[in-house]
Amino acid sequence: MPSSNAHPVIEEIKESLEGLSKQTGLKTETIRELSSKSFNRLEDKSIDFVIGLCQRLLEERQWELGVIAYDWAFRVKKQYCEATFEVFEDWLEQYVSGWGDCDDFCTHAFGELLTQYPYFFQRVAKWTEHPDFWVRRAAAVILIYPIKKGRLQDLNPYLIANLLMEDDHDLVLKGYGWMLKVLSCYQPDDVREYLEQNHARMPRVAFRYAIEKYPAEVRQALMAL
Repeated sequence: MPSSNAHPVIEEIKESLEGLSKQTGLKTETIRELSSKSFNRLEDKSIDFVIGLCQRLLEERQWELGVIAYDWAFRVKKQYCEATFEVFEDWLEQYVSGWGDCDDFCTHAFGELLTQYPYFFQRVAKWTEHPDFWVRRAAAVILIYPIKKGRLQDLNPYLIANLLMEDDHDLVLKGYGWMLKVLSCYQPDDVREYLEQNHARMPRVAFRYAIEKYPAEVRQALMAL
């Protein structure tokens, strides 16, 4: 249930968004602009306080408020600690409910947290067995941030791809295919070798995502396998 002790800034956000939704044409950019302005107005930007507000936003279970919650959580990234992982994992399981929320949360706040504390990777690997598809997708998508930052120490994208290889949900397959695509920009030879070794087993939807960044001649060669 929504909290009865909403902060004035949250109430103002809700008033600003009243009558607006994704269905009425509300754009993510508009929400992010509102999120930035609202965050700057917070007098207390300590992680405990901000995470508490994020929790209240998420309890409303509205897409637009979730976008703000994940944005605010990312803005306090310099204050992350080990305990933040427990909070974020709970959010992933309790409040994320689809691929959009998963990607928004994991390619920013949660990805940054894993980059800071890579030893939580073993916990992430266990997500590949979760009954909810977006948690399984998160196991791959969360690695996109550290891949782009060049901080893959103690992280193993290929293990995640192996664990999700034959998942039964299309969006999970696309998720690890996307991860491999991003990785191919930094480790083109290694990813190509991985794809060559696993082409017969990997579903084509994941395979096609993974090869998108290669030159045309490489894509053609891989597709011909």
